[in-house]
Amino acid sequence: MAILNSIRKRGIFLIIIIAMALFAFVLSGVLGNGSNTPKGESNVATVNDVDITREDFMQKVEVAQRSLGPNNGTNQAMNIVWNRELRRVLLEEQFLALGLSAEREQISNALSINLANNPTFQDNGFFSEARMQEYIATAKASADAGDRQAYQAWLDFEKSTAISVLENNYFNLVKGGLITTLAEGEQEYHFQNDKINIEFVQVPYTKIADADVTVTNAEIEAYIRAHSKDFEVEPQADIQYVSYNEDPSEEDVEAAKADITELVSDLTATKDNVEFVNANSDEVFVDRWWFKNTLPEAIADTLFAIETNDVYGPYKDGSKFNLYKVIESRQMADSAKAKHILIRFEGLQTAPQDIVRAKEDARILADSILTVAKNDKSKFESLAATFSEDLSNKDKGGDLGYFTPGRMVPEFNNFVFDNDSGHIGIVETNFGFHIVEIEELKNVQEVIKLASITKNIEPSEKTINDVFSNATKFEIAANDGDFDELAKENGVTSKPVNKIGELDANIPGVGNNRSIVTWAFNEETEIGNVKRFNVNNGYVIAQLTRRNPKGLKSIAESSATVSPILRNEKKAKKIRESISSSDISEIATSQGVTVKTASAITMANPTIADGGTEPKVIGAAFGTKVGETTKLIDGDNGVYVVRVLAINNAPELENYTPFANQLNAATAPTINTNVFNALKNAADIEDNRADFY
Repeated sequence: MAILNSIRKRGIFLIIIIAMALFAFVLSGVLGNGSNTPKGESNVATVNDVDITREDFMQKVEVAQRSLGPNNGTNQAMNIVWNRELRRVLLEEQFLALGLSAEREQISNALSINLANNPTFQDNGFFSEARMQEYIATAKASADAGDRQAYQAWLDFEKSTAISVLENNYFNLVKGGLITTLAEGEQEYHFQNDKINIEFVQVPYTKIADADVTVTNAEIEAYIRAHSKDFEVEPQADIQYVSYNEDPSEEDVEAAKADITELVSDLTATKDNVEFVNANSDEVFVDRWWFKNTLPEAIADTLFAIETNDVYGPYKDGSKFNLYKVIESRQMADSAKAKHILIRFEGLQTAPQDIVRAKEDARILADSILTVAKNDKSKFESLAATFSEDLSNKDKGGDLGYFTPGRMVPEFNNFVFDNDSGHIGIVETNFGFHIVEIEELKNVQEVIKLASITKNIEPSEKTINDVFSNATKFEIAANDGDFDELAKENGVTSKPVNKIGELDANIPGVGNNRSIVTWAFNEETEIGNVKRFNVNNGYVIAQLTRRNPKGLKSIAESSATVSPILRNEKKAKKIRESISSSDISEIATSQGVTVKTASAITMANPTIADGGTEPKVIGAAFGTKVGETTKLIDGDNGVYVVRVLAINNAPELENYTPFANQLNAATAPTINTNVFNALKNAADIEDNRADFY
């Protein structure tokens, strides 16, 4: 009813929008041959000359999206399928080059492991090859009869298992070639246990003020090009936008309040509360008992204070108005403890397939158990252990523990909370017949049942038209004027969004909106262009402010990373130029610093007390003889000079296997990922996904 009223209220506006949409659809069909596919483009991607076709990719995305559920966007499903397809193509190329195959025995072994815990394929709790073959035969027979779903699912599962076997074979080969040698284990042992004592001088880079060292854009650019791998970026775009939301005006709020107020007298007078609510409310009647603490705090006391059949409201709750009529009150426990014995019968959707008991026989058995339980309550637990078909609690005497109203299915819930402690009886639910004993009812208190009328506060047709008009005016003006200034003049906020990726979908503050991203990366969209987009609650007017092709980061983006590096290099040069002596004490005196000592430093942990982590400095020290002094070293935190006081080499071991194993354990978990990333980085990938999504 509420939806129909909303459609009627916006009738003229909707007709215009639908007409425009139909015209645009027909026009796009005439100009684009009825297809959104880029001209001549039939592949989502090409990886090392292997095409990933549009049709196949889109089908897989649809399947992935269904498995993810309705709350997940297409973009997430698309990325999952992309990573899966990229992995498939790259690894299949490796399998072919190496002549790898999955042997039938390996596949069978993998199937037995994967299906070991599935009851369908078990015999006496263990995996059964015979049960698996029986399942395959049954599925194939169904396929021959026309129902291919089960057999196709099995073939797909078997295929994915074979691929997993192939992948394991491949990665095991790689791991076999990357096993740490005993020589590397010996080196690691000495890295961890050889120790050095030094005295050193550190002239920190902070001695020279940043203002005294100039780093130019040309130097930053040269550094970026020299270290291009560290500064590569995918295509990016920046936008700024304003929002015009179709929020109800004050007049709309007052109109909604007036509409619901007109229902007060009729709600008070009606005898059929359920029908009245369902006919006049934007939300259906909810048949439940309310405790005071389950109602909004602002209205709970009031609702519990008014008389039965009295109406409270209108009450504004966020974006809606509510009317509440108290239609009944009673005393009820807020929790209960019960136990049950479940007797299932054939035909129930919740019953296992091996249940063949007729409903009449189940009722007779339940009545018999009830009679025994009523005569001697002490036998309830043993009866549950013998007869109950609820495997989750039969060994606990059927104990269900404590539960609150509404947690159990309605028939079971009503039986427990409508009766007294100690009562025993039979309840029929969609699980079967329950012999139930109510053990305890806690915190009995007043509850009420409500007939609630809800009216959503919605924007009127006038409000919608005004928002559309204002958004359109802003779009037109922004094409010729200053976007930020116009935003201020119109009382809206301009919001920047930077570094949008070509395949991104989420716009902060807007949500999932691929159309904005697609427009921003369209070759025909120029910097400064403005466009209006429809969103869930109104309109967004966006302006493209920057677009970078795939390549290197800009100087501005890289400056924060590169400038400190170049600045320290220049400071190091100045510090070295100010040092003329090679004597460590004289260097300290001339630079206004002190000679410090550090002991028991290892290559595995190259940290100097009062000097920071300095792998380059410690590496140089380990390459210097005892009593000798190093040359000036440009470290991470300053310029150093080191004199070696002592080198304490760890004693040799007979076997370095534990240290080799230690290195293996550290590297093995990342090998699969690192290999795949290496294959991906080396591949020739033409990615056209942005043309389709």
